[in-house]
Amino acid sequence: MTQPEVSDQNIRALREWLRNAWQQLGDPSLTAFSRRELRNQIKQCSADLRMHLQAQSERPPELPAAPAKTFTRPRLRLLTWN
Repeated sequence: MTQPEVSDQNIRALREWLRNAWQQLGDPSLTAFSRRELRNQIKQCSADLRMHLQAQSERPPELPAAPAKTFTRPRLRLLTWN
């Protein structure tokens, strides 16, 4: 995997984790301590996500791996046997 692919995968994973954490935060069975810990983890995860998104925005755009192949007329040679 290339660095941009790894970065994109990390961003997707962080977003998914945050989405699940916010849903879990709404659970009424959580204790006050669990809520506080979850909010602290959400803050840390949000900071990590912000860092990854900032790095991604500073990355130069990817150029195509190889330019499109242009077709030209082949050079033909006639071979004769003596």
